[in-house]
Amino acid sequence: MVKRLFDFTFAVLGLVVLSPAWLVATYMIKKEDPGPVIYKSTRVGRGGREFKMWKFRSMVQNAEKLGGPSTSADDPRLLKSGHVLRKYKLDELPQLVNVLRGDMSIVGPRPEVKFYTDMYSAEERKLLTVRPGITDRASIRFRNEGEILKGAADPEQAYMEKIRPEKIRLGLEYVKRQSLREDLAIIVATVKAVFENRKSVA
Repeated sequence: MVKRLFDFTFAVLGLVVLSPAWLVATYMIKKEDPGPVIYKSTRVGRGGREFKMWKFRSMVQNAEKLGGPSTSADDPRLLKSGHVLRKYKLDELPQLVNVLRGDMSIVGPRPEVKFYTDMYSAEERKLLTVRPGITDRASIRFRNEGEILKGAADPEQAYMEKIRPEKIRLGLEYVKRQSLREDLAIIVATVKAVFENRKSVA
């Protein structure tokens, strides 16, 4: 109950404080592409329940029909605005709505598509005992995931080999040691990582 109250409060404050960023993202997408601003993707949440995860659309329309779920920095499906949105994690802002709805938490293992959760071992299915989050240790560790996959002949295979194993390990570690203190530490580390990305560009 404490975590849920924390999530709800943080999501409301986030939507208010970050409303200017929401408007900027909307303008960037609409200026480049006439399609919808919000992209809703089916993900697997707590207890194996599927839900629609919201994101600002960073790719061309019907991108899921043109390639796999893994996206490299040089993926031709990415919009120009999508590169910026992903770099500063602005594409994740609409997930605050998912938090309000109870589909997600502010902090928790990132939600996966059913294709990946169907591969989970009995141990890995523990990831589905908690609400998935907007950020976690893996999000910070692989904040430049697109760059890691860049140039790969098969981005999907590269993701499976270079990212997924550690992502799962960090997620299981969170499930074991989750606490409000850990959540706050991850939020601070996430904000720090975003600003470090901004400085690297300046």
